[in-house]
Amino acid sequence: MNSKKLLELGVPHGDPMQIAFETIKERIASGVDSETVLSTLTSVVSNASAYADDVAWGAFARSIGDNLFIPRANPAPWQQWGVDLEPNSVQQMVNACDLPVAVAGALMPDAHLGYGLPIGGVLATDQVVIPFAVGVDIACRMKMTVLDIPVSDLDDPVARERLIHALETETRFGIGANFKSRGSRKRQHGVLDLDWDVSPVTKRNKDKAWAQLGTSGSGNHFVEYGVFEVADDRLGLAPGNYLALLSHSGSRGTGASVADHYSKLARQRHPELPKELSHLAWLDMDSAEGQEYWAAMNLMGEYAAANHWCIHHHIAKHLGAEVLFDLENHHNFAWKERHLDRDVIVHRKGATPAGKGVLGIIPGSMATPAYIVRGKGVAASLNSASHGAGRVMSRKKAKENLDWKVAQALLKQNDVTLLSAGIDEVPMVYKNIETVMNAQDDLVEKMGRFHPRIVKMAPAGERPED
Repeated sequence: MNSKKLLELGVPHGDPMQIAFETIKERIASGVDSETVLSTLTSVVSNASAYADDVAWGAFARSIGDNLFIPRANPAPWQQWGVDLEPNSVQQMVNACDLPVAVAGALMPDAHLGYGLPIGGVLATDQVVIPFAVGVDIACRMKMTVLDIPVSDLDDPVARERLIHALETETRFGIGANFKSRGSRKRQHGVLDLDWDVSPVTKRNKDKAWAQLGTSGSGNHFVEYGVFEVADDRLGLAPGNYLALLSHSGSRGTGASVADHYSKLARQRHPELPKELSHLAWLDMDSAEGQEYWAAMNLMGEYAAANHWCIHHHIAKHLGAEVLFDLENHHNFAWKERHLDRDVIVHRKGATPAGKGVLGIIPGSMATPAYIVRGKGVAASLNSASHGAGRVMSRKKAKENLDWKVAQALLKQNDVTLLSAGIDEVPMVYKNIETVMNAQDDLVEKMGRFHPRIVKMAPAGERPED
């Protein structure tokens, strides 16, 4: 009898698992046949209270009783934006609101399946933090800078080559991409002077993080030039079209290591959670582990911001350009906020902060617009909006069913030059951004549109980090 078999029978991790092994060993040693032992164990799992005082099985029964999952008497309230959302992602939201620590939730119109909490899921909890509700790529971030370069440079062959050279010189793409290779000098930023000893994970990964500072990773991460269309002067820019730089990436390998370490730790702390909720295991904010994760998460937020700063700063410097306007926001994060007249922890996994007056960026795809928005502060959404268009096709299905001929025709139709990417990131794998934006027009106000023109992502074959 191995742990996998016991898990299938409903035996929780931790003490119950250990006591089960000991009890099974004792019963077989006393002469009870294995079939009877298995049958009795199954009965104990299904009705532990009936065996609490049993001489042979009592300790195991009581250990299960101490590790039973007790959902909320009534699910936490939540609201959905958008229609025809992927049923599995909706079910994940339903499951999350059964957690005893859940306070409220919201599901954005770009929702699709994630680990534990769906991408596009927002969850407020009662003073606990859920690593997988933050996400694997902690503090994944959007940043846009408007440059004082003529929009016409996007169509001038010589000027275009200068733009492309700057982009490909001043950042790196892909798993393990860094600035130690090819004789490059590592980037400098004040984030390196912060306390990286807040967690053993960040401490041992500091050198790796330094080497990857200013890089863009893989998956759906990109850096692109485009035309930023401004209709009025509320952003502080005169109405018109501007050349802008837009990027999307997060905390790279170090953030992934933080997520992996603390999500495993949280699952160890909560063996009582059923399989469908195991990725929503939490850490108490008043525990040492919870405080450690919170500090590491916030450090990764600073690091992700520094990462984007380096990309934009070095590209602008390479081009000799001045920055006319700057905007950024991140998702895959947790915030201490007040909702429903109480202090809560709000997890936005693939969701954009949209408090009243808060500016944000919601991208479409490599061939469709990104929207600059201003939040309306809708309480039912926990002051949130979507973080993009959202996928309609898995990476596996995209690789099996799509071809570059169709994708390149669509890119050409939209006047987009693609420098590199995988077939699993072409426009057809994403929802219609206009439909997504219309589904949340009560959450955000559109302030401007960014139209991609020159796009670079990790080359095909890279394992995604998102």
